[in-house]
Amino acid sequence: MNRCSWADPKDPLYLAYHDTEWGVPSHEDRHLFEMLILESFQAGLSWACILHKREAFREAFDEFDPQAVSQYNEDRVEALMENQGIVRNRRKIKAAIQNAAVYLNIQAEFGSFSDYLWGFTDGKTIRYGDGVIRATSPLSDTVSADLKKRGMTFVGSTVIYSYLQAVGVIDDHEPCCELYRM
Repeated sequence: MNRCSWADPKDPLYLAYHDTEWGVPSHEDRHLFEMLILESFQAGLSWACILHKREAFREAFDEFDPQAVSQYNEDRVEALMENQGIVRNRRKIKAAIQNAAVYLNIQAEFGSFSDYLWGFTDGKTIRYGDGVIRATSPLSDTVSADLKKRGMTFVGSTVIYSYLQAVGVIDDHEPCCELYRM
């Protein structure tokens, strides 16, 4: 199967992620929260690193329950800092807690995080057909700015662009990839 150039053919987990999850439109709030947390932790690291720690993150962050994460205290932060299965970055851990609280506020305001997120594109997936590899876009700039205005951190435009790709708001499969859709 022809895949995007970033899909490491020697890594079955990465291939499965590419083939079954990346770029697939997600409207499930728990999954949207999970990917937001993981993409925030990925900042400055490789996605492969985060992907291989995903199950440890899932366990460490209460199955990505935003209500539970929003209630973490300093003792929980310290426990997470000792967890060798995840990325142990205090600023990112604290951001996850803060972002969970903001996430819940967005859910309360819009009815769901999905409605909020997909509202930026009127519910439509954005597809780029030019094969250009991007790190940001006007859409990621807008979503990032809005999330920051609401109080989230570690949600710069590059992180948000990757997030939008991961949850299918942007379908950015390369033209050589069999999953490429025009």
